[in-house]
Amino acid sequence: MMLDDMRTLLAHTQAADAGRADYATAIVADNVLGKSTKKARELALRYLGALYGLDSSNAVFRALRRLWPLDESAQPVLALAIALARDPLLRSTQGFVVAQPQGGLVTRGEVEALLSSIYPDRFTAASIKSFAQNVLGTWTAAGVLVGHRRKTRSTPTASPATIAFLMFLGYLEGRTGQRLFSSEWVRLLGVSIDELEALASSASHRGLLLFMNAGGVKEVRFPGYLTPEEERIRQEASHVI
Repeated sequence: MMLDDMRTLLAHTQAADAGRADYATAIVADNVLGKSTKKARELALRYLGALYGLDSSNAVFRALRRLWPLDESAQPVLALAIALARDPLLRSTQGFVVAQPQGGLVTRGEVEALLSSIYPDRFTAASIKSFAQNVLGTWTAAGVLVGHRRKTRSTPTASPATIAFLMFLGYLEGRTGQRLFSSEWVRLLGVSIDELEALASSASHRGLLLFMNAGGVKEVRFPGYLTPEEERIRQEASHVI
């Protein structure tokens, strides 16, 4: 996930409206990441751009940028979530990893077999092995897996910032109300519905979202996250879904 690089980059580019050109300047021209060569800086820009977007015109990255500085412990899950939203190969492993029981062993061989079944005859064995290693590293960096050589299922850090971002991703998919509490996004946290509601309430008190729960009817809103045009597109897309 290049988590350390992302932390450094966002610490040096704090303008909420920073665009791709601003991040490119920070990485390539100013070398805020401390890369030894221009080629390494250009590669870092390309990889971070692919993983995170690095553009305030992107609603998902804008939400990440908004929540990122609020809680450092939430950053690994925030980074994982946006990577899942942007990387189809990583997301193809989500169901398998999240379904593992707490403490359950997750091996590279299992991930290789999964990727081979999803992408038959598309990649070489060496590429599949490399992808599996990277995927396991990403899940481990986020705290969903733990261990160096022996990876086991764990529970990542859950916080108001993480629940706000994960629910926002579900909202972009057309979910509202109660359905936001059962999306694949919030399942990343591995906590009960009561814990999710407590996190949402805490996020609401902090102004990260608006959560109302009356008589078992739940309503969640995200004031300021989307432009009017983005909200219109979201609503039109949700009708199709």
